[in-house]
Amino acid sequence: MPRVLNLEPEGYSADARAILAAVADVEERALDRKGLLLAVGDYDALIVRLRHQIDDDVFAAAPKLRAVATATTGLDHVDIEEAARRGIAIVSLKGETEFLRSIPATAELTWGLILSLTRHIPAAVTATRRGEWDRDAHIGVDLAGRTLGLIGLGRIGERVARFGAAFGMTVIACDPARASMPAGVTRAESLVTLAAASDVLSVHIPLDRSTERLVGRQVFEAMRPGSYFINTSRGGVVDEEALVAALSASRLAGASVDVFADERSSAFADSPLSAASRKFPNLIVTPHIGGASFDSMRATEVFIARKLASILSNATQMQSSS
Repeated sequence: MPRVLNLEPEGYSADARAILAAVADVEERALDRKGLLLAVGDYDALIVRLRHQIDDDVFAAAPKLRAVATATTGLDHVDIEEAARRGIAIVSLKGETEFLRSIPATAELTWGLILSLTRHIPAAVTATRRGEWDRDAHIGVDLAGRTLGLIGLGRIGERVARFGAAFGMTVIACDPARASMPAGVTRAESLVTLAAASDVLSVHIPLDRSTERLVGRQVFEAMRPGSYFINTSRGGVVDEEALVAALSASRLAGASVDVFADERSSAFADSPLSAASRKFPNLIVTPHIGGASFDSMRATEVFIARKLASILSNATQMQSSS
C-alpha cells in the first residue's frame, strides 16, 4: 500500500482518516522542518495544513512523492510550479467553488472580527476579568447605516456581503474579475475609491504575483478617518508596514488580521504586526483561524481525503496492471 504522512494530525477528522486508511498506510507525525526533510523520502503522499513550506528542498528529499494534499484554497505554502515540474499532484480546495460555497467558517470569523472591533469586545472582556466595571470605556459604533467595502467578491466575499446587508449596511466591492455585481452590491472602480467610501474595509482575495502587497499605503491613506480594516485572506496581499503606519497615525479606528506575510511560528515574533498588537489595543491579531471550525475542517478534510484516496487508488491499480 502507498504510504501517507500526515504532518499536522492534531484534530484531524476521524472520517478522513478512515477514508485514507482504506487505500494507504497512513502515519501521523508532527515533525519540524529538519524532521520533515529526513523523513519525507519514505512516503508517497503528504498531508499538510499551513505549518510547513513545501518547497524544492522537500521535493528533492522525496523521490517517491506522488501527491501533496492540503485542505486550503491558498497555495502560497506549496511550490506548485516545482511540483508540476516533478509530476507531483497538488490536492487542494483551489477551484472547488461549488463545494466551498458550503463552507462558512472564514466569512463567519470575518464578521466576528468586525463586531469585535466596532464594539471593543476583546478589551471589554479583558477589563471585566480584571474586576473592572466601566461601560463608558467600551462604547462602540453601530454597523447599520454604515458602508462595508469588500476587496474581492468571491465565495467568501459574497457571504460577508450578505452579512453586511443583514446588518443594514451599504455594501460596495471592487473585483475586476466580476463581470457583474450581485443584487445589493455596488461596484467600486478602484481600490482607492473603495477605500475612500468604506467605513469597514475587508479583504477577500487570493495571494498571487498580481495581488502581493496590493493593499498598501495608497489604500490606507484613502481610508476614512475612524474606519476599520479586516484581513482574513492572505497576509501577503497587505503591506503590513503600511498598515502599522496607518494605526500609528491614528487614521484607523481599528484593524484586525488573521493572516500574516510569514506565518512560520519562529517568524511571528519579528512581524511588524506582532509588535503592533502589543502597542495598539485597537489591533486584533488571531493566528489564522479563519477556516478553523470543527465543522468546516471536518468537511474540507473529508473532501480532500476522498480526492487523495482516488489518486492513490488509481496509481496502485496502474502499478498492479503493469
